[in-house]
Amino acid sequence: MKASVFVYPWDVNGDPEAPARIAALGTAQVTLASAYHSTRALTPRHPRHRIVTAEHAAVLYPMGEDRWAGRALRPYAAGDWAPGDAFGEAGAALADAGLEVHTWVVLAHNSRLGADHPDTSVVNAYGDRYPWAPCIARPATRAYLTGLAVEAAVRPGARGTELESLGWYGLAHLHAHDKTAGVGLGDAGQYLMSLCFCPVCRDGYGDRGLDADALAASVRTALEPVWRGAPSDGGWAGVGKLLGEATADATRAWREEVARTLQEAAVAAVRQAAPEGFQVLLHADPVSYHCGANAGVDPAHILSVADGVVVPCTSGAAALTPFAREGREGAVLAANLTVVSGMGGSPATLAADATEARRLGATELRLYHAGLASDADLEAVREGLAAL
Repeated sequence: MKASVFVYPWDVNGDPEAPARIAALGTAQVTLASAYHSTRALTPRHPRHRIVTAEHAAVLYPMGEDRWAGRALRPYAAGDWAPGDAFGEAGAALADAGLEVHTWVVLAHNSRLGADHPDTSVVNAYGDRYPWAPCIARPATRAYLTGLAVEAAVRPGARGTELESLGWYGLAHLHAHDKTAGVGLGDAGQYLMSLCFCPVCRDGYGDRGLDADALAASVRTALEPVWRGAPSDGGWAGVGKLLGEATADATRAWREEVARTLQEAAVAAVRQAAPEGFQVLLHADPVSYHCGANAGVDPAHILSVADGVVVPCTSGAAALTPFAREGREGAVLAANLTVVSGMGGSPATLAADATEARRLGATELRLYHAGLASDADLEAVREGLAAL
């Protein structure tokens, strides 16, 4: 069962022992970040540092000035946390250790873009902007994301790519000392708080027969009991109960069309720029109205567009089933398992977890994250992969 581990360039560059250590885990592949959001990352074995602070979303290679000349929306260069061609340097070292290198590209998650260009951000029903969440319905944002997908995915030496957050991002952010869990929103509340009311989305709702002002008012009314502590109904049925089924379905139809066409355009553009045999995967959630790093998708559709998906399975592998049910021959269904104990992972049960994932349809594994894990966690990964 082929496995790949996630790695940052700063885990490798400046540490001559890192490539051999990663190769010794028993994986055939690394998924190496080439475009990434802001983060503060531990580097427990690096000879020069223990903490890397990536201050903003950035590309981890020299961007192509010709591609971005004259465009208001363009990637940001990394600072001293990933200078020069950090991706290229790390990728070459990992390839020399016998590892197949694939790019890891974070797309619709960029707080600095939202700070510098507020009109790109999702706007909720209360008028609050989410600077970390670019609205993927806006034409300029779509063009930027497609261009970034191509440039960051098809790096020299890369054999494939994994595209993260190629879809709607919403309220959930998972960064910047979030203090948003004080009220339990549930799936339904998260959806309502993630609906966008920027001018483009307002027009989109109108095309679906909805009045945007009335819709925003309905969202606010529906959420009032939740703010007072009433439990939020879970799942799509809960959204229908709060908004009315016809209204809920119309909002979902608009958002799914926007995400689906962006995914189609981005994957097609990557394929056009990539060499033959280049693999394109999406980090995906089989519940199409979900937002976040694992974009909500329709399993049948996305497996007709991409070569496969990377599916979060740390809390269980049931999310693989809707993709496996499609039965597309040759599709990659990669179970993404966290192997960092301090981040809720369970490297000691890797073999058992991988076996269960395979039973539910997984064809490959993704292990998060070789650079963040302790020595003990990495030893457990080596033992688990050897047992498989």
